[in-house]
Amino acid sequence: MSELVKFTVDGKEIEAAKGSLLIDSLLDRNIHIPHFCYHQALGKDGNCRMCMVEIEGQKRPQIACDTPVKDGMVVRTKGDNIEKVRRDILEMELINHPIDCPTCDQAGECKLQDYYMESGFYHSRVAVDQKVKARKRIELGSNVMLDQERCVLCTRCVRFCSDITGTNELGVINRADHSVIGTFPGKPLDNPYAMNVVDLCPVGALTSQDFRFKQRVWFLETFDAICNGCSRGCNITVDHRKEKYKDDQIFRFKPRVNREVNGWFMCDEGRLSYKKEAENRFETALIDNEESLLDNAITKAFKMLTQKDKILFVLDPNLSFEEIQNSKNLAKVLNANITGYSPQYFDESFGDDYLRKSDKSANRAAFKELEIDEREENFNELFDEANIIVILGNNYFDTNLEKLSNKKVISFFSHKAETISKSNIAIPIASFYEKSGTYINFEGKKQKVISKIRKNSPKETITSIIEYIKTMIDKGNL
Repeated sequence: MSELVKFTVDGKEIEAAKGSLLIDSLLDRNIHIPHFCYHQALGKDGNCRMCMVEIEGQKRPQIACDTPVKDGMVVRTKGDNIEKVRRDILEMELINHPIDCPTCDQAGECKLQDYYMESGFYHSRVAVDQKVKARKRIELGSNVMLDQERCVLCTRCVRFCSDITGTNELGVINRADHSVIGTFPGKPLDNPYAMNVVDLCPVGALTSQDFRFKQRVWFLETFDAICNGCSRGCNITVDHRKEKYKDDQIFRFKPRVNREVNGWFMCDEGRLSYKKEAENRFETALIDNEESLLDNAITKAFKMLTQKDKILFVLDPNLSFEEIQNSKNLAKVLNANITGYSPQYFDESFGDDYLRKSDKSANRAAFKELEIDEREENFNELFDEANIIVILGNNYFDTNLEKLSNKKVISFFSHKAETISKSNIAIPIASFYEKSGTYINFEGKKQKVISKIRKNSPKETITSIIEYIKTMIDKGNL
């Protein structure tokens, strides 16, 4: 275990591992320290000089990203002297920066903008027509757009492609004030994690073509969630906005820091999976393929489930822990069998040695904890015996529709599926990001999601439907 030392920052004593970087101690404690080039996932680079601090006993200010902590050191991040140093550095950063904040897609979450506003440095000593100009609107590949004029050369994107993905598509081209970021000739930005450079960029130089000019960030609301693209369970934020008379619209997913799960990043496929939320939604309940009121469909499903037939519940590994648990409890009350058979989620070509896992389901580990059998032989045996098949979000039958012939089928889906056409009763439900619940990733880490999506359409969660059916049973309607 590393030796701990005590030192003072702005008059407050703090403790950290001896030799660790000062900037990490500040960031981990939410002590404000301006910085462009430093990022905790990428390490120190020391090129922007914005993280200057005063240290007693030092003749001149030091950069916090290259200063190891020592016992008894006294640090000041505030004060007239150090703030003047930062203003001078910021003025240098702004010398060739274009005056296009009103049209920049980064407006509202730009660190250059933030530091400028807090510095009180509002007068430019450089004429606009003297600024060095560079190329704008360069498509780098992988949905990433580059505006070279806005770049502050923090090189975060370059280091991400060299140190994290190892693909080395980006580099610094030219010298002095003509230096720009760009791709190497004939090598576009092309790796499964490429869009993370947009999050890493502290200014508006790298923007997402997918999100670009779709929405201003100050109109968006945000909640924490996890990605349901694979069993890694990457932590994300969901940015959404309520449109008048419509359901909330999701505009983007962004990675959220969790050092034990996904660190600071996520894959591009998971990032863009938000599009599937709005597409192809299953909205209206069906009885024998005829549109019906939701309450009527749930009531008919209750009556079918209480006919003393042999019932098999087929669960989906994207259901929440609570939904799986409630389904298991209902199956026990009905003396029904239950299975988690779902081989369709395994994709060996998707997994890698970084974040992506070959199991493209979010909660398969909950099956193990709740003792839900997934074996094919068990599924086949129980399926053959059953008269009624209750399908809870599992799309296995979409490519095996013939198996549902001569079976009574009750299905629950948030999006349209081929299985619905074979269902006697099909009930629309809330999607993954419209419901709260607990998910367990492949390493056994439990993560709670509390959705803040608001809906106008009459979609229920599986849990609420099960609770209704159990209430009816408790009232003696079985």
